Amino acid sequence: AAAAPPAEGAKARPFGFLQEIIEADLADGGRCAARKGRKGDVVRTRFPPEPNGYIHIGHAKSIIINFSLAEIYGGRCHLRFDDTNPAAEETEYVEAIIEDVKWLGFDFGKHLYFASSYFDQLYEWAEYLIQHGKAFVDSETQIEMKAKRDAGKESKFRNRTPDENMKLFREMRDGKYKEGEHVLRMKGDMTNPNMSMRDMPIYRIVHKKHHRTGDKWCIYPLYDFAHGQEDAIEGITHSICTLEFDAHRELYNWFTANLPIKEKPLQFEFARLNVTNFLTSKRKLLKLVQHKVVDGWDDPRMSTLCGLRRRGVSAEALKTFVMKVGVTKMISVT
Repeated sequence: AAAAPPAEGAKARPFGFLQEIIEADLADGGRCAARKGRKGDVVRTRFPPEPNGYIHIGHAKSIIINFSLAEIYGGRCHLRFDDTNPAAEETEYVEAIIEDVKWLGFDFGKHLYFASSYFDQLYEWAEYLIQHGKAFVDSETQIEMKAKRDAGKESKFRNRTPDENMKLFREMRDGKYKEGEHVLRMKGDMTNPNMSMRDMPIYRIVHKKHHRTGDKWCIYPLYDFAHGQEDAIEGITHSICTLEFDAHRELYNWFTANLPIKEKPLQFEFARLNVTNFLTSKRKLLKLVQHKVVDGWDDPRMSTLCGLRRRGVSAEALKTFVMKVGVTKMISVT
């Protein structure tokens, strides 16, 4: 049976303000009130790792929060791989992450998804933005683009017509250009103090073989465009991210407002877990492995879940640790 909503009181809400948000959404008149009769599907959360490395203790917090909230409120949590960068992603990492989630004691059942399964739909939505004058193909260099974004200046290619943009975008799709020659950008507001709204790139050219789709695509959606639309496709009710995505929420909402999406998900942020003297950057952990500073991803000195497991840390101990740290909007340093 689905767990009943927790009783009133701070001790009954181990996930703090996130539970308050969900309970308000499920209350009479709340945006999710109509879902209360959906057994096993009252709320939907997701854990969306990129398969570009082994997950670490910081990811454990996100896994525990998302799966536990779904369980508490009689919902489900999806495991979705955000595999939109073929240059960095491998099937090895997919398999390792699945093992780690199961080791923590969570069951996603049949709800295993991949961003790459949605590439056709994401491409259609990109064309929709072009058709409606909400996106353009930019041919400036990365250096020029960054300088103008920092200065709040528009690209000289911003006023291309929808027809011109569509032609170029389809040529990008067909492999006629090299990496970096063009990108597709949303048309935001270059005067917005939120840098995320300054014509963010949403598609780029990558001539690399994808671990699932092979050579079918040579253009790929960037995370800021992809993840909100993936949430919409999957019917996610509460998209729970770490705090660095707080500034991206406005962009997340911009896409769902400007695309023909019926059920619009909402994003909420919590502070990530930082452990003193514990390296948790996947990029830096990868360098340790590549330069043979450690014996591998499961070296007991690593912060990866497989490393902690080899060190003798139990899943229950890790869950207890995360629960004691708690969930706030202030960065946790332990």
